[in-house]
Amino acid sequence: MSKIDTIISELQAVASNPRKAMNDFKAETGKGAIGVAPVYVPEEIVYATGRLPIGLWGGQTEISKARAYLPAFACSIMQSVMELECNGTYNDLEAVIFTAPCDTLKCMGQKWKGTCPCIQFVHPQNVIVEGSTKFLATEYAIVKEKLEAIIGEKITDEAIDSAIAVYNEHRATMREFCKVAADYPQIVDPIKRHAVIKAGFFMDKAKHTACVKELIAELKAMPVEAWDGKKVIISGIMAEPNELLQVLIDNKVAIVADDLAQESRQFRADVPTEGGDVLSRLAMQWTKNMYGCSLLTDRAKGRTQMLVDMVNETGADAVIFAQMKFCEPEEFDYPICLEKFNEVGIKSLKIEIEQQANSFEQAATRIQALVETL
Repeated sequence: MSKIDTIISELQAVASNPRKAMNDFKAETGKGAIGVAPVYVPEEIVYATGRLPIGLWGGQTEISKARAYLPAFACSIMQSVMELECNGTYNDLEAVIFTAPCDTLKCMGQKWKGTCPCIQFVHPQNVIVEGSTKFLATEYAIVKEKLEAIIGEKITDEAIDSAIAVYNEHRATMREFCKVAADYPQIVDPIKRHAVIKAGFFMDKAKHTACVKELIAELKAMPVEAWDGKKVIISGIMAEPNELLQVLIDNKVAIVADDLAQESRQFRADVPTEGGDVLSRLAMQWTKNMYGCSLLTDRAKGRTQMLVDMVNETGADAVIFAQMKFCEPEEFDYPICLEKFNEVGIKSLKIEIEQQANSFEQAATRIQALVETL
């Protein structure tokens, strides 16, 4: 097994078993984990406590108990998170943190029934208005105070500042990985690419950064070979499960870039290193630096041109919209993006994402048809 295969296999193992990752972290450090729900939680505050921020992005699980708390039209991510919570999966967490960028997430903090306490805050979706940064910094201060009360420790500004440095380095590394991986689709297929990124939700960020840097170095040492398949950009909330990504592999489709909330949007924008106190700078990541996200009010809809630019920069053959079922913010953006693509002649396809899906024949047929049209 090559060094590249070894690194990717290790990261795949972490991505597929968050429980083991959490237990290994506790055995090594003596500290527990704190759950961070989609989409944008200030993980640096959690990291500053020495705890492991662990992503709560649901999974393939049968939904039964969650239906007592969430309506049928809640997205499958939160349905599965609630189901796992009802089954006690998150009982060992010291706390969970939710933001409220959509109607379903607004309900989660109110309906949380787990044994670990829940902290909820609000992102200002309209960041154009004056005071949005101050508002969000205040919300982060509340999160910090509640977390301090739960863990019984003071979270210092110095610790948060150090965490910001760790996370900014991680973001830069992940952006580089996505660019490098696009040059090696024969080696980093869609499933492996996703696993490398997803492992970061369950690992100490500094360690994940080191692993990915090593992977990047190994990849760059390999010759770049011509790709005789098709190249796509995927946009949406997430592109899971692996059975869906396998359809891309079967049709020789490589992901050369993404606009997924679970992937590149997580490391798209850095936290400013100057310009205010630590909480204000954390807030400015969202109010000043973030762009192209359906959860962020953007009357100009810059996401459309952003995707067009990504196609031009990467030479992608098409854009695939991974439309999370019942995700209204994404549904609102799709027609505007589609209109732009038709205007400039970019091929696109929309497929529906649902974590509880167990059949992918329809997606396979549609992706195969797209490849044939290309």
